[in-house]
Amino acid sequence: MDSLASDHRPVPIGICGGTFLMGSDRHYAEERPAHPTEVAALVMDDTCVTNGEFAAFIEATGYVTVAEEPLDPAMYPGAMRDMLQPGGLVFHMTDGPVDTSDFRNWWRWVPGACWRRPEGGGSDIAGREDHPVVQVAYRDAEAFASWAGKSLPTEAEWEYAARGGLDGAEFAWGAELAPGGVHMANTWQGPFPWRNFATDGFDRTCPVRSFPPNGYGLYEMCGNVWEWTTDWFAPRHQPDATAPACCGGGRAAAIEASYDPAQPTIRIPRKVVKGGSFLCAPSYCRRYRPAARHAQMIDSGMSHIGFRCVTRHTAHPGEPA
Repeated sequence: MDSLASDHRPVPIGICGGTFLMGSDRHYAEERPAHPTEVAALVMDDTCVTNGEFAAFIEATGYVTVAEEPLDPAMYPGAMRDMLQPGGLVFHMTDGPVDTSDFRNWWRWVPGACWRRPEGGGSDIAGREDHPVVQVAYRDAEAFASWAGKSLPTEAEWEYAARGGLDGAEFAWGAELAPGGVHMANTWQGPFPWRNFATDGFDRTCPVRSFPPNGYGLYEMCGNVWEWTTDWFAPRHQPDATAPACCGGGRAAAIEASYDPAQPTIRIPRKVVKGGSFLCAPSYCRRYRPAARHAQMIDSGMSHIGFRCVTRHTAHPGEPA
């Protein structure tokens, strides 16, 4: 593991609590309705967890990620045997225009793909020690956070932090995607998924701290990689926490509501991921915004999903919580 040593250390950023307008009524349906949300003070790492940091965790604990374990056939009825090998989903650029309503045109299940080999056999992370770790399932992210004495953020915490104090702004940095022609995030430039001009300097992930931080000092809150949160996905926000339409039965109902209705035979719950990735393009996916959200099955590693950690203030005896 010595070859993966990295000088990168995340900087913990203290963020005061407050109320902000969560979600958006101007974009995708799952972001609605925009609603006031209160967030308590927290400390968030200024960057995603990197390959170097994750390697240190693996070396210290011997942990085996989900992508390195065989799949349970009972969880994937009808799946071909070769699809049940350890592996992950990897993006492949197409040769030309394709039907963008079918993600299978550019995502492939690649046996052997994991955090060490993000694109499968023949790939590695040498020289990418300061890139965000990818091909990590939700369980893997939680395991790292626990080992580090931290937690994963809630969706509200993540979005509040991503806005950097710009409540209601379109992007984490203001109103324009590329103010003055300057790229502010690692996204896709060109017709997706067959031509990426990479005018932002990157055609896949980039090292952390490659783009300017937001108003709170947090880097790459939008673009580069999606980030796990602890919230179960629902098809729209439920601002009335006392009687949410999807989750009236508590945690079990929230999990039930998170299943993908388009795949009724696959009973794998989904969490909310935030921030978009290097694959987000104006022509296809405008999710490089704080309000954007997406559903991700908790068992799935992908080549564009990572995570960052938070810690929360704990009151001392006699101190108000």
